[in-house]
Amino acid sequence: MWYNTITIWLLHSPLQGMFSGNTMVVRYTGRKSGKIYHLPVDYFRVGDTLLTVSYTSRTWWRNLRGGAPVTIYLQGKDVIGYAEVIEDEAVVADGLKAIIAGKTQLSRIFGVKLSADHQPESESLRRAAKERVIVRTLLE
Repeated sequence: MWYNTITIWLLHSPLQGMFSGNTMVVRYTGRKSGKIYHLPVDYFRVGDTLLTVSYTSRTWWRNLRGGAPVTIYLQGKDVIGYAEVIEDEAVVADGLKAIIAGKTQLSRIFGVKLSADHQPESESLRRAAKERVIVRTLLE
């Protein structure tokens, strides 16, 4: 997609500081093709772990099933990591809940309704988790 190329260029440019607070480039190898892919994705940082949420209908994350080494272009630097895909709906729901707890406005992006006390409603959280996976990247 053309906008991926532009995003990657921006993240490698002097303007990267405006974008790299929540966007990174994942470099991984295709399992069947052996081709190296570069994909800009949004991330949520939890210590030395980066979480990326993707729709199950996307295909890129399937190359990371079972775990895979990745190189992340993060805030102007290449960082080595190990990515694994979380597909279990209950675990994805917990991950979405944790992400939303850190930034409640993300509930709209994930289609999760919040209760009056700003907690994710369990049914909408379950629906959101059903159509998403989380890619967890542990940084070295």
